[in-house]
Amino acid sequence: MTVVTVSNPSLPADWRDFFALTKPRVMRSVVFTALCGMLAAPVSLPPVLAFTAILAIALAAGAAGALNQWYESDIDALMKRTAKRPLPAGKMERETALQFGVALGVFSVLLMGLAVNIPAAALLAVSILFYVLVYTVGLKRLTPQNIVIGGAAGAFPPLIGWVAATGSVSTLPLLMFAIIFLWTPPHSWALALLIRDDYAKGGVPMLPVVASARTTRAQMLFYAVLMTTAAISPWPLGLAGSLYGIVTSVLSAVFLGLTVWVVVQRAETPATMKAERWLFVYSIGYILAIFATLATDRCLA
Repeated sequence: MTVVTVSNPSLPADWRDFFALTKPRVMRSVVFTALCGMLAAPVSLPPVLAFTAILAIALAAGAAGALNQWYESDIDALMKRTAKRPLPAGKMERETALQFGVALGVFSVLLMGLAVNIPAAALLAVSILFYVLVYTVGLKRLTPQNIVIGGAAGAFPPLIGWVAATGSVSTLPLLMFAIIFLWTPPHSWALALLIRDDYAKGGVPMLPVVASARTTRAQMLFYAVLMTTAAISPWPLGLAGSLYGIVTSVLSAVFLGLTVWVVVQRAETPATMKAERWLFVYSIGYILAIFATLATDRCLA
């Protein structure tokens, strides 16, 4: 893979560059699903401890984002959608990003462990290490299954939120983990089909880059079926009520319908991939809606 050398920064990085390192959009989703996991738990944390737990999770997400950008600065420089990030844009030294990410990660785990509980801190540490070492370093450049296995990193937040409240793991938080884990492939591959040329330019072997669009779409449908099964399952298992069951059934039916549209439309160029665009946008709202509904349903029970 071509290695791009970024010129030395001409200006010192400011707070906006450090904030960009944390991937704030990803952080918002992490915080939201973690909060839903915490609210769905059968016990409640005092408000100060709940805020501290969410803060630690947010900081951990920021640490993972910073370390990801530190390691992938060469890839980011080659891809249009990431070329303006602080490191490829020459706004910050790589060593600074590394130090910032490590410091943020260590502080987040210590904060969770000292203020909340050790099991939640341990899971938080595992989530950071999994995202950085397993996904970023070990999988992303090597296998088209990178996003499948690596999806576990994004599935930790609701589990951590639950464990922060209860100190233990049970069936429902494991199902929440499974929902996000299985949601990640169709969500990510919908985007990857739209920007596969960008991934190819960066040397990232995303499935649409190394396999046909037909193969990718079939895999998307496979994971969408598994995901909707996992999403609806808390209802028949008695872990969630009718509100969650009905809302999630309807939303999941739409998700499956959009995925089937992706499979049958057979568009070959990004400009004609309307189904993929709809699915990608809808998938974001879908995951937020079902977690918000689950938290609401559990709070009303």
